[in-house]
Amino acid sequence: MAPLLQTVPILVAAFGGGGTMLAAAPSPQEAPASRPPVFALSGDHRTRYERLSNQFRAGLDGVARALMLRTRVSAGLDAGHFRLRAELQDSRSYLADSVAAVTTSMVNPLELLQAHIEIPLGDRSGRGSRSVLRAGRITMDIGSRRLISRNRFRNTSDGFTGIEWHWTGPNDGQVRTFYTLPVERRVSGNILDNGPRLDKEWGNVRLWGVHFSRPRLPWGDPGEVYYYGLDEADAPGLSTADRHLHTIGVRFHRPATIAGFDYEIESALQFGRSRASRAAAADLTHVAHLQHIGAGYTFAAPGTPRLQLQFDHASGDRDPTDGRNNRFSSLYGSRSFEHGPSGIHGAFARANVTTPGIRLTLAPRSDLNVMGAARGYWLASAADEWTTTGIGNTGGASVRHVGTLWEFIGGWELDAARLRLEAGLVRLTAGDLMKNAGKGNATYTFAQTMLSF
Repeated sequence: MAPLLQTVPILVAAFGGGGTMLAAAPSPQEAPASRPPVFALSGDHRTRYERLSNQFRAGLDGVARALMLRTRVSAGLDAGHFRLRAELQDSRSYLADSVAAVTTSMVNPLELLQAHIEIPLGDRSGRGSRSVLRAGRITMDIGSRRLISRNRFRNTSDGFTGIEWHWTGPNDGQVRTFYTLPVERRVSGNILDNGPRLDKEWGNVRLWGVHFSRPRLPWGDPGEVYYYGLDEADAPGLSTADRHLHTIGVRFHRPATIAGFDYEIESALQFGRSRASRAAAADLTHVAHLQHIGAGYTFAAPGTPRLQLQFDHASGDRDPTDGRNNRFSSLYGSRSFEHGPSGIHGAFARANVTTPGIRLTLAPRSDLNVMGAARGYWLASAADEWTTTGIGNTGGASVRHVGTLWEFIGGWELDAARLRLEAGLVRLTAGDLMKNAGKGNATYTFAQTMLSF
């Protein structure tokens, strides 16, 4: 039974764990006794080749390809009563052309992703609580990672400059609160030339929030509640419209265990003001929501297969003339662990979609894991568009079925070489909406290596 138990964390972390097992910041600890400073250096390099046949975005066609390179080097100095950390990220793309729709989510050369100080505050109450304060440029993984995350599959990660306080109580309940300015990723000249240019904070964008979690609710499972605020004034360079949003949510879940059921329920309500597009001049009343339901079972069998049923609904704009915007914004969340790879693929986001799905993960060996998934995608509102492509209903049509996404991904860990090999095949079969727009089936493939040092 021991080998079986060891494979569950591998499956959850590698394929769709929702981010419950990893965090961007270490758990707060009491300040250690005086000792000599400790310096640590680590990093990783990833090379990934991607190819997308039969481009599905509006105004694009043909084959897209890209060679993505990402190197990260992290340095830390632990001086006991404070810690300093810096992380350099170098993200580049080669072999690409305009068909690949390359953006700064893929290219961000020679940039300081993190540079901050951490101050462990220790137990000031005498009750066993502890906390840590971070200030400077940081990355964040919070909760399910659907709304705020440190991106993993994507070639770049979102950075924030500000302050974060992370408190852990005597019963391991946690509070995270933060106030930040999101960082604008920039390149010099033509993005295909990978020219370095210093990133800067968006001076007209603010992101703040508080997240509270408990490891055991009355029925024994973890739960969390959160509030995130976003204040964004329209400015050149922003890809989104004026947004002044408040997002409140709740999440309950049970981690996967051998011969046991697991589940996850998350519900978020979003309200405030926004604009329908960057060209629009009028603010609209913003009311939107996100719902996620998942249930799984891990079998006590060779390979510890885990079968999951999933359902997601992210609202879309119901009527472009009613003075309201109902399209949900996923803020700074990740999507590839649920809605297919990002990169030059990135077919679906948590906006104007209704999608049921099924997923199977297994680990034939402790160093080998594979995943297969199928999800159908429908527009939540036929009046709104397929948000990642710019495709919508025209000529009076009101079809909703976008298509079906099939995923097959496998990974192999070579611990002795600190190397992970991974490859995937993703097939998007066209539904009525794609066919009406003149789009056919699309195939995305990738192969990558990840070397840690």
